[in-house]
Amino acid sequence: MQRIWSMSLMITAIILVDQFTKGAIQSNFYHGESIPVIEGLFNLTYVRNPGAAFGMGANAHDTLRAIFFLALPVLACGWLIWLIWTTRKNNALLCTAYSLIFAGAVGNLIDRFSLNYVVDFLDFYWGQSHFPAFNVADSAISIAAGLIIIDFFIQMKKEKEGVNETTAP
Repeated sequence: MQRIWSMSLMITAIILVDQFTKGAIQSNFYHGESIPVIEGLFNLTYVRNPGAAFGMGANAHDTLRAIFFLALPVLACGWLIWLIWTTRKNNALLCTAYSLIFAGAVGNLIDRFSLNYVVDFLDFYWGQSHFPAFNVADSAISIAAGLIIIDFFIQMKKEKEGVNETTAP
């Protein structure tokens, strides 16, 4: 149960930081406003994203947007809770990754249900090329993707070592 409490604390912290930062942006910036933080690299920019990652699906019909951006993520959160529970004892890395995805999904779902869009504000760029703006919830999901990839390679190495041990003379 210790891991579940730890994951719950992490999830709560991420959701709170995500919502606090989004609220601070909404309270202190007008839509589209951008303030340089590191000239030539990073701005805080208030963006409203009605779509998915990189704005995909932003212009889709409202019914499709409700299914893909509200209903499916809620179902996915249920599945993530199950994954967190089933990996809690035997795989800390995957349990952490699933918890990060859950926290990010909930953070963005709060926006979608309350605002009908997600608040993004972290704007990295080089010259005139901007990476799509994102937020704390998106960052948690991206970190989780990296952890899942790391876990994949760890499991491949374990399987390879297991095969080598059983075939060794």
